[in-house]
Amino acid sequence: MSHPHPELSAPPPLPSGGLRVVPLGGLGEVGRNMTVFEFEGRLLIVDCGVLFPEENHPGVDLILPDFDFIRDRLDTVEALVLTHGHEDHIGAVPYLLREREDIPLVGSNLTLALLGSKLREHRLRSTVKAIVAEGDRISFGPFDLEFVAVNHSIPDALAVAIRTPAGTVLHTGDFKMDQLPLDGRITDLRAFARLGEEGVDLFLTDSTNAEVPGFTTSEKEISPVLDRVFATSKQRIIVACFASHVHRVQQVMDAAAAHGRKVAYVGRSMVRNMAIARDLGYLTVPPDILVDAKALADMPAEKVVLISTGSQGEPLSALSRIAQRNHNFVHIEEGDTVVLASSLIPGNENAVYRVINGLARWGANVVHKGNALVHVSGHASAGELLYCYNIVRPRNVLPVHGEMRHMLANAALARETGVPAERVVIAEDGVVVDLVDGLATVTGKVDCGYVFVDGSSVGDITESSLKDRRILGEEGFISVIVVVDSQSGKVVSGPEIHARGFAEDGTTFDAIKGPIVDAIDKAVREGVDDTYQIQQTIRRVVGRWVSGTHRRRPMIVPVVLEA
Repeated sequence: MSHPHPELSAPPPLPSGGLRVVPLGGLGEVGRNMTVFEFEGRLLIVDCGVLFPEENHPGVDLILPDFDFIRDRLDTVEALVLTHGHEDHIGAVPYLLREREDIPLVGSNLTLALLGSKLREHRLRSTVKAIVAEGDRISFGPFDLEFVAVNHSIPDALAVAIRTPAGTVLHTGDFKMDQLPLDGRITDLRAFARLGEEGVDLFLTDSTNAEVPGFTTSEKEISPVLDRVFATSKQRIIVACFASHVHRVQQVMDAAAAHGRKVAYVGRSMVRNMAIARDLGYLTVPPDILVDAKALADMPAEKVVLISTGSQGEPLSALSRIAQRNHNFVHIEEGDTVVLASSLIPGNENAVYRVINGLARWGANVVHKGNALVHVSGHASAGELLYCYNIVRPRNVLPVHGEMRHMLANAALARETGVPAERVVIAEDGVVVDLVDGLATVTGKVDCGYVFVDGSSVGDITESSLKDRRILGEEGFISVIVVVDSQSGKVVSGPEIHARGFAEDGTTFDAIKGPIVDAIDKAVREGVDDTYQIQQTIRRVVGRWVSGTHRRRPMIVPVVLEA
């Protein structure tokens, strides 16, 4: 099995007739999916998604893939293929199109419709779109693409087979093998088998559930559970799920209709996405069931269902504001039932439990995956992956979409089905994999860091900036102002010390004022006359004292003024 190594350098030129695969996101993490394929100088991109920030990313709104690898070659990009409409696969598209707006966008009807509303928000109107469906075959430059239906937690998901003279790649996107899907659209294993007979030289497979044994539970198993929740709830019901989970919203709609309740959406993205899904025929809304959320205040609680965003505990989401009792028109009451109909994205656990506790504090009955079958995964478990390997019989395998543990588990499954260990490639973001003469190998690495979105700023926030924010949030802030004589260098005023987020009274810093003056005098005697060097002297003295006395490492900002 090929492993990435920290000593990897830039890859050599791609041999003539070879295919290069460069993942820029999604390998080693759940999110930010983006893979670049290169053949004879032309590029094809599959997916372009975002990663949502964790608690160690203060102030960050989104994390994007790093486009540096392709930035000076955007004119060679033949197309951007989108496997489905989830944010971790389409969320970064507007940011890429800011750099070249006419990259052809290829995806299913629903995927491009969901993306369209996002592009309008970014005022991108000159985009080129190609709507495709399962069974379609279309070429862009040297890349011959065939699309295959796959089942996922959003309708209209597609796998893509990429045929090139170097070989055929099959990219599953996110998928599972639900044999009884709500929309009747199953993963097309006949197409997988046909491609396998033709010969799949490189198989990129979804790794998210590779550690989970057996088969992913069918979506239909949730309907009876929801029905029981509706039958036993005496007051209002609030269901929180992803704003793109059309199937779950359909199940809630059907349960509400069966139990004589009206439904309202809460959350801007939920309202927008479900309107798109309804217009395109992916969501069937029973007659007279949908009402405006603001009208619910005048309706009996036992006749009301709210479908809300916020299942991941996002601080500004509708459900979080409801839990904190600061939502504009939805106020939680004792006896309400709240259903969290989603799984936890890794890293969101604390935020979700904070919301659950907040809701329970006000007397709500919270139903979640931990105590009821109200959500099933959208990803294939180990049993389904084994089926796929046996059907496709790929010559080389590259696990994608998952943390390292997920990809290693997926790689083990591939080897169990007979794929030779040396043909199972484990790569991470930025690791270059070349397919040459039918063999996939790691050949180098390209720079591939996080790009942070902070408000309207894209890429200006660095790891150093985040470190400063973490220090400010965890350790506090101390400023030291000193006025020195411009001729002699002697301290004529100060030190004046101010602190924030640091436990102190009026005398806390008295003990360090003398040592600061002494250190400045000593530095001046040794010939230091530069204010920057004096500031560094102050920072060192205060830093050592705070660390030794208070066991803290606050941000220290010295200011030296000349008089």
